[in-house]
Amino acid sequence: MEVFRLSRKKYASVLNGDGAAIRGGRWNSKGIKIIYTAANRALAMSEVAVYFTYSTLAHDYMMLTIKIPEGASIGKLNEQSLPADWNTFPHASDTQRFGDEFVKQSKHLLLKVPSVVVLGDFNYLINPLHPYFKKVKIIEMAKFPFDRRLFRNS
Repeated sequence: MEVFRLSRKKYASVLNGDGAAIRGGRWNSKGIKIIYTAANRALAMSEVAVYFTYSTLAHDYMMLTIKIPEGASIGKLNEQSLPADWNTFPHASDTQRFGDEFVKQSKHLLLKVPSVVVLGDFNYLINPLHPYFKKVKIIEMAKFPFDRRLFRNS
């Protein structure tokens, strides 16, 4: 299985969850290491693009293709099990407990979560503390220029 991550060049070669731990996110609290990835490149791009205008967007993004080892266990979150405000912006803190528990329990290497940005698509959270994590590999890193047309009104 492959998953995708769009990352600034200076952070692209390291998968450790430190960035998410510093800020926290929709699926993790501050201090909890987790790696956000997407099921496809377009979703990875969309998940980043929603935060910027073209003028505020850094132009050093890299698209990572990440190989997930055969036999890796995947937990799944269904929308029905999430709180009613799971997809609000800014995100509600109650969604963070799902990712925090996923990391702490370390039962699965991946957690499949619904995307807020693209309804019907899925992101995959990677637990860098899971024993299988050492088998996760970046297999490709490519420059990723954003198409200006995505930001017409900026």
